[in-house]
Amino acid sequence: MRSLRCSAAPSIWATCAPNLSPRSPAVTSPEDLKKYVRDVPDYPQKGIIFRDITPLLGEKNIFREVVELMSRAWAADPPDLVAAIEARGFIPGAAIAVKLGAGFVPIRKTGKLPWMTVMESYELEYGTDQLEVHSDAVQPGQKVLIVDDVLATGGTASAAVRLMRKLGADVVGVQVLIELGYLEGRQRLRDVKLVSEIVY
Repeated sequence: MRSLRCSAAPSIWATCAPNLSPRSPAVTSPEDLKKYVRDVPDYPQKGIIFRDITPLLGEKNIFREVVELMSRAWAADPPDLVAAIEARGFIPGAAIAVKLGAGFVPIRKTGKLPWMTVMESYELEYGTDQLEVHSDAVQPGQKVLIVDDVLATGGTASAAVRLMRKLGADVVGVQVLIELGYLEGRQRLRDVKLVSEIVY
């Protein structure tokens, strides 16, 4: 029978979280987290090294700890909404929203949302695209945290910031799991707080 560690914190995870198993030891550094990220060369096109987080997601205790880490910087003054970027950003984004007691807003590619939308164009590491969000997803003045899995050139994240501000949001920051520091995407987000857990 596995043991539990329990607390009075108002979180569905923190209330009674299972102790970490020997197979998934406690993460203590970014280097430990990198062990659960798979490098896939030449994907989605030649010359790109894709950082695949699916091994990390498959380790339930590591995933739990990552959600805790990605929520930590925002817990003292939680946002009203977490806006996550399609598609992999939805995974930590929704979990962080629950953790912080916030609502969740999906930021999607063009044509994926069923109602009236607001759009913003952006450049990414291997092409161009557009982001959309429902026009009523955010009320003016609401505090919004933007979440994605990876920050590369910063084009997607900066477009998400602009998109939220079009709706009158107070963008409190951008939270990512992985930052590709050599691509200098942080430079596009100099006017907003940016937190990353793993830097390459």
